[in-house]
Amino acid sequence: MGITLDVEGMSCQHCVANVKKSLEAVDGVTQATPDLGSGKVKIDGEKLDNERLKQAVIKAGYKVK
Repeated sequence: MGITLDVEGMSCQHCVANVKKSLEAVDGVTQATPDLGSGKVKIDGEKLDNERLKQAVIKAGYKVK
């Protein structure tokens, strides 16, 4: 199962790494793959909670569309 989020504010590879690390710390996430160009982040895992994923992105300092 996977979820894709649109994330605003990623402007460099440091941002990408920060978003990836924040999302992969959420229970159930096996992999987060941010794409700097599109601003989309593909998240794979089991029993993913969309709201918890959004909150992890917001806590990291970015916005979810």
